[in-house]
Amino acid sequence: MKKIYIWTLLIVLLFSNCEKVVDIDVPTIEPKLIIDASFEVLFNASPVTANVVVKLKLSTDYFDETIPTVSNAIVFLTNTTDNSIINFSDVNLNGNFTPIINFIPKDAIEYELTVIYKSETYKGTATKVKSTQIDNAMQGDETLFSGKEIEIKVAFKDNINTENYYLFNFTNNLFLPLEDRFFNGTNYNFSFFYQEDEIEVPTNVTITMSGITKDYFTYFRILQNQSGTTGGGPFQSVPSSLLGNIINTTNETNFPLGYFHISETDTFTVDLVEKNE
Repeated sequence: MKKIYIWTLLIVLLFSNCEKVVDIDVPTIEPKLIIDASFEVLFNASPVTANVVVKLKLSTDYFDETIPTVSNAIVFLTNTTDNSIINFSDVNLNGNFTPIINFIPKDAIEYELTVIYKSETYKGTATKVKSTQIDNAMQGDETLFSGKEIEIKVAFKDNINTENYYLFNFTNNLFLPLEDRFFNGTNYNFSFFYQEDEIEVPTNVTITMSGITKDYFTYFRILQNQSGTTGGGPFQSVPSSLLGNIINTTNETNFPLGYFHISETDTFTVDLVEKNE
Protein backbone atom coordinates (compact mmCIF):
# COMPACT_ATOMS: atom_id res chain seq x y z
CA MET A 1 0.00 0.00 0.00
CA LYS A 2 2.93 2.35 0.65
CA LYS A 3 4.23 1.88 -2.91
CA ILE A 4 0.82 2.72 -4.37
CA TYR A 5 0.68 5.88 -2.28
CA ILE A 6 4.15 7.01 -3.40
CA TRP A 7 3.42 6.49 -7.12
CA THR A 8 0.12 8.35 -6.81
CA LEU A 9 1.88 11.24 -5.10
CA LEU A 10 4.56 11.39 -7.81
CA ILE A 11 1.96 11.49 -10.59
CA VAL A 12 0.09 14.36 -8.90
CA LEU A 13 3.31 16.32 -8.43
CA LEU A 14 4.38 15.70 -12.03
CA PHE A 15 1.18 17.09 -13.54
CA SER A 16 1.04 19.94 -11.05
CA ASN A 17 4.51 21.08 -12.09
CA CYS A 18 3.49 20.98 -15.79
CA GLU A 19 0.64 23.43 -15.38
CA LYS A 20 1.39 26.92 -16.70
CA VAL A 21 -0.65 30.05 -17.12
CA VAL A 22 -0.32 31.11 -20.74
CA ASP A 23 -0.97 34.77 -21.54
CA ILE A 24 -2.00 35.31 -25.16
CA ASP A 25 -0.91 38.70 -26.39
CA VAL A 26 -3.74 39.78 -28.67
CA PRO A 27 -2.71 42.83 -30.70
CA THR A 28 -4.78 45.97 -30.19
CA ILE A 29 -6.36 47.20 -33.40
CA GLU A 30 -6.91 50.90 -33.99
CA PRO A 31 -10.69 51.46 -33.91
CA LYS A 32 -12.33 52.08 -37.28
CA LEU A 33 -15.57 53.90 -37.93
CA ILE A 34 -18.46 51.58 -38.80
CA ILE A 35 -21.14 53.23 -40.97
CA ASP A 36 -24.38 51.26 -41.27
CA ALA A 37 -26.58 53.25 -43.67
CA SER A 38 -29.11 50.82 -45.14
CA PHE A 39 -32.25 52.84 -45.93
CA GLU A 40 -35.61 51.13 -46.49
CA VAL A 41 -38.41 52.76 -48.50
CA LEU A 42 -41.67 50.97 -47.65
CA PHE A 43 -43.27 51.46 -51.04
CA ASN A 44 -46.44 49.48 -50.30
CA ALA A 45 -47.30 51.50 -47.21
CA SER A 46 -50.05 54.09 -47.47
CA PRO A 47 -48.71 56.70 -47.32
CA VAL A 48 -45.22 55.61 -48.38
CA THR A 49 -42.80 55.73 -45.44
CA ALA A 50 -39.07 55.18 -45.03
CA ASN A 51 -36.66 53.88 -42.40
CA VAL A 52 -33.74 56.26 -42.81
CA VAL A 53 -31.08 55.85 -40.12
CA VAL A 54 -27.31 56.18 -40.25
CA LYS A 55 -25.84 54.09 -37.43
CA LEU A 56 -22.31 54.97 -36.35
CA LYS A 57 -20.12 52.71 -34.21
CA LEU A 58 -16.45 51.95 -33.64
CA SER A 59 -14.80 48.61 -34.23
CA THR A 60 -13.24 46.93 -31.19
CA ASP A 61 -10.73 44.24 -30.34
CA TYR A 62 -11.83 40.63 -30.77
CA PHE A 63 -12.61 39.89 -27.11
CA ASP A 64 -14.42 43.15 -26.35
CA GLU A 65 -18.08 42.53 -25.52
CA THR A 66 -19.41 46.03 -26.16
CA ILE A 67 -19.29 48.08 -29.35
CA PRO A 68 -19.00 51.83 -28.66
CA THR A 69 -21.36 54.17 -30.49
CA VAL A 70 -20.43 57.49 -32.10
CA SER A 71 -22.54 60.60 -31.49
CA ASN A 72 -20.04 63.41 -32.09
CA ALA A 73 -20.19 63.36 -35.87
CA ILE A 74 -21.70 65.47 -38.65
CA VAL A 75 -23.98 63.53 -41.01
CA PHE A 76 -25.85 64.74 -44.10
CA LEU A 77 -27.11 63.59 -47.51
CA THR A 78 -26.72 65.47 -50.79
CA ASN A 79 -29.15 65.11 -53.68
CA THR A 80 -26.63 65.12 -56.52
CA THR A 81 -29.27 66.26 -59.04
CA ASP A 82 -30.07 69.61 -57.43
CA ASN A 83 -27.38 69.69 -54.66
CA SER A 84 -30.01 70.02 -51.94
CA ILE A 85 -28.89 68.96 -48.45
CA ILE A 86 -30.71 66.75 -45.92
CA ASN A 87 -29.14 67.13 -42.47
CA PHE A 88 -29.17 64.34 -39.87
CA SER A 89 -28.97 64.52 -36.07
CA ASP A 90 -28.46 62.06 -33.21
CA VAL A 91 -31.32 63.16 -30.96
CA ASN A 92 -30.90 60.37 -28.39
CA LEU A 93 -27.08 60.37 -28.43
CA ASN A 94 -27.01 56.63 -29.19
CA GLY A 95 -25.19 56.70 -32.51
CA ASN A 96 -28.41 56.65 -34.58
CA PHE A 97 -28.59 59.68 -36.90
CA THR A 98 -31.96 60.48 -38.50
CA PRO A 99 -33.10 63.28 -40.88
CA ILE A 100 -34.20 66.47 -39.19
CA ILE A 101 -37.06 66.69 -41.73
CA ASN A 102 -39.40 64.09 -43.21
CA PHE A 103 -37.37 62.50 -45.98
CA ILE A 104 -38.20 59.73 -48.47
CA PRO A 105 -35.54 58.88 -51.11
CA LYS A 106 -36.81 59.41 -54.66
CA ASP A 107 -36.51 57.15 -57.71
CA ALA A 108 -33.50 57.52 -60.04
CA ILE A 109 -31.75 60.04 -57.81
CA GLU A 110 -28.18 59.49 -56.69
CA TYR A 111 -27.62 60.48 -53.07
CA GLU A 112 -24.23 61.14 -51.55
CA LEU A 113 -23.78 60.35 -47.85
CA THR A 114 -21.24 62.45 -45.95
CA VAL A 115 -20.00 61.65 -42.44
CA ILE A 116 -17.45 63.92 -40.77
CA TYR A 117 -15.78 62.42 -37.72
CA LYS A 118 -12.61 63.57 -35.97
CA SER A 119 -11.82 66.00 -38.79
CA GLU A 120 -11.95 63.24 -41.42
CA THR A 121 -14.60 63.05 -44.14
CA TYR A 122 -16.25 59.80 -45.29
CA LYS A 123 -18.38 59.63 -48.44
CA GLY A 124 -20.48 57.09 -50.30
CA THR A 125 -23.20 57.19 -52.97
CA ALA A 126 -26.36 55.16 -53.56
CA THR A 127 -29.49 55.15 -55.72
CA LYS A 128 -32.73 53.51 -54.63
CA VAL A 129 -33.03 49.91 -55.87
CA LYS A 130 -36.46 48.78 -57.01
CA SER A 131 -38.09 45.65 -55.59
CA THR A 132 -41.20 43.56 -55.91
CA GLN A 133 -43.72 42.69 -53.24
CA ILE A 134 -44.21 39.59 -51.12
CA ASP A 135 -47.28 37.87 -52.53
CA ASN A 136 -47.75 35.52 -49.60
CA ALA A 137 -46.03 34.16 -46.51
CA MET A 138 -47.32 31.47 -44.17
CA GLN A 139 -46.23 28.89 -41.63
CA GLY A 140 -45.44 25.48 -43.10
CA ASP A 141 -45.32 21.98 -41.63
CA GLU A 142 -41.90 20.81 -42.82
CA THR A 143 -38.83 20.48 -40.57
CA LEU A 144 -35.13 19.86 -41.08
CA PHE A 145 -32.91 17.76 -38.79
CA SER A 146 -34.21 18.13 -35.24
CA GLY A 147 -37.88 17.99 -36.19
CA LYS A 148 -38.50 21.11 -34.09
CA GLU A 149 -37.73 23.82 -36.64
CA ILE A 150 -40.43 26.30 -37.65
CA GLU A 151 -40.96 26.65 -41.41
CA ILE A 152 -42.04 29.87 -43.12
CA LYS A 153 -43.06 29.62 -46.78
CA VAL A 154 -42.57 32.80 -48.83
CA ALA A 155 -43.85 33.50 -52.36
CA PHE A 156 -43.23 36.43 -54.73
CA LYS A 157 -43.11 37.25 -58.46
CA ASP A 158 -39.67 38.13 -59.84
CA ASN A 159 -39.35 40.91 -62.44
CA ILE A 160 -38.23 39.37 -65.73
CA ASN A 161 -36.88 42.63 -67.19
CA THR A 162 -33.97 43.10 -64.76
CA GLU A 163 -31.29 41.12 -62.96
CA ASN A 164 -32.59 41.15 -59.40
CA TYR A 165 -30.97 40.71 -56.01
CA TYR A 166 -32.92 40.59 -52.77
CA LEU A 167 -32.24 40.69 -49.05
CA PHE A 168 -34.78 39.06 -46.73
CA ASN A 169 -34.79 39.91 -43.04
CA PHE A 170 -36.77 37.67 -40.70
CA THR A 171 -37.65 38.70 -37.14
CA ASN A 172 -34.61 38.43 -34.81
CA ASN A 173 -32.27 39.75 -37.51
CA LEU A 174 -31.96 36.54 -39.49
CA PHE A 175 -30.94 37.41 -43.04
CA LEU A 176 -31.18 35.63 -46.38
CA PRO A 177 -29.71 37.16 -49.59
CA LEU A 178 -31.13 35.83 -52.88
CA GLU A 179 -30.35 36.33 -56.57
CA ASP A 180 -32.78 35.52 -59.40
CA ARG A 181 -30.24 33.72 -61.59
CA PHE A 182 -32.24 30.47 -61.48
CA PHE A 183 -35.79 31.86 -61.25
CA ASN A 184 -35.76 35.03 -63.34
CA GLY A 185 -39.28 36.22 -64.17
CA THR A 186 -41.06 33.35 -62.40
CA ASN A 187 -43.43 33.00 -59.48
CA TYR A 188 -40.86 31.91 -56.92
CA ASN A 189 -41.37 30.36 -53.50
CA PHE A 190 -38.94 29.14 -50.87
CA SER A 191 -38.87 27.95 -47.27
CA PHE A 192 -37.04 29.58 -44.39
CA PHE A 193 -36.56 27.67 -41.13
CA TYR A 194 -36.29 29.07 -37.63
CA GLN A 195 -34.21 26.88 -35.34
CA GLU A 196 -35.75 25.91 -32.00
CA ASP A 197 -33.60 28.40 -30.05
CA GLU A 198 -34.25 31.30 -32.46
CA ILE A 199 -37.97 31.79 -31.88
CA GLU A 200 -40.61 31.07 -29.25
CA VAL A 201 -44.13 30.28 -30.42
CA PRO A 202 -46.90 31.31 -30.40
CA THR A 203 -45.80 34.68 -31.74
CA ASN A 204 -45.90 36.80 -34.88
CA VAL A 205 -42.90 37.56 -37.08
CA THR A 206 -42.28 40.23 -39.68
CA ILE A 207 -40.54 39.48 -42.96
CA THR A 208 -38.93 42.30 -44.93
CA MET A 209 -37.94 41.95 -48.59
CA SER A 210 -35.54 44.56 -49.99
CA GLY A 211 -34.17 45.11 -53.47
CA ILE A 212 -30.37 45.37 -53.39
CA THR A 213 -27.53 45.85 -55.88
CA LYS A 214 -25.25 43.06 -57.08
CA ASP A 215 -22.34 44.68 -55.23
CA TYR A 216 -24.29 44.76 -51.96
CA PHE A 217 -25.39 41.15 -52.50
CA THR A 218 -21.75 40.09 -52.90
CA TYR A 219 -20.70 42.18 -49.89
CA PHE A 220 -23.41 40.69 -47.71
CA ARG A 221 -22.57 37.11 -48.70
CA ILE A 222 -18.93 37.68 -47.75
CA LEU A 223 -20.01 39.36 -44.52
CA GLN A 224 -22.09 36.32 -43.57
CA ASN A 225 -19.31 33.89 -44.44
CA GLN A 226 -16.68 35.77 -42.44
CA SER A 227 -18.87 36.34 -39.41
CA GLY A 228 -20.15 32.76 -39.50
CA THR A 229 -23.75 33.67 -38.72
CA THR A 230 -26.93 34.98 -40.29
CA GLY A 231 -28.09 36.82 -37.19
CA GLY A 232 -27.19 39.76 -34.98
CA GLY A 233 -27.62 42.43 -37.62
CA PRO A 234 -25.53 42.91 -40.73
CA PHE A 235 -22.97 45.17 -39.08
CA GLN A 236 -22.96 43.77 -35.55
CA SER A 237 -19.36 42.66 -36.02
CA VAL A 238 -17.83 43.71 -39.34
CA PRO A 239 -14.61 41.88 -40.32
CA SER A 240 -11.76 44.39 -40.39
CA SER A 241 -10.74 43.38 -43.94
CA LEU A 242 -14.19 43.75 -45.51
CA LEU A 243 -14.52 47.07 -47.30
CA GLY A 244 -17.86 48.55 -48.30
CA ASN A 245 -18.73 51.37 -50.70
CA ILE A 246 -17.79 54.27 -48.38
CA ILE A 247 -14.34 55.88 -48.59
CA ASN A 248 -12.34 58.23 -46.41
CA THR A 249 -11.64 61.21 -48.66
CA THR A 250 -9.31 62.79 -46.08
CA ASN A 251 -7.11 59.79 -45.30
CA GLU A 252 -7.64 56.74 -47.52
CA THR A 253 -5.58 54.47 -45.27
CA ASN A 254 -8.05 55.03 -42.43
CA PHE A 255 -10.89 53.41 -44.35
CA PRO A 256 -14.32 52.91 -42.74
CA LEU A 257 -16.35 49.71 -42.42
CA GLY A 258 -19.99 49.29 -43.39
CA TYR A 259 -22.16 50.15 -46.38
CA PHE A 260 -24.51 52.80 -47.79
CA HIS A 261 -27.56 51.42 -49.57
CA ILE A 262 -31.12 52.47 -50.40
CA SER A 263 -33.78 49.78 -50.98
CA GLU A 264 -37.41 49.53 -51.88
CA THR A 265 -38.79 47.26 -49.16
CA ASP A 266 -41.96 45.27 -48.62
CA THR A 267 -43.10 43.66 -45.35
CA PHE A 268 -45.34 40.75 -44.43
CA THR A 269 -46.46 39.56 -40.98
CA VAL A 270 -47.02 35.88 -40.16
CA ASP A 271 -48.63 34.43 -37.02
CA LEU A 272 -46.73 31.38 -35.78
CA VAL A 273 -48.38 28.69 -33.66
CA GLU A 274 -47.27 25.53 -31.91
CA LYS A 275 -46.92 22.60 -34.29
CA ASN A 276 -48.88 19.43 -33.65
CA GLU A 277 -46.56 16.61 -32.63
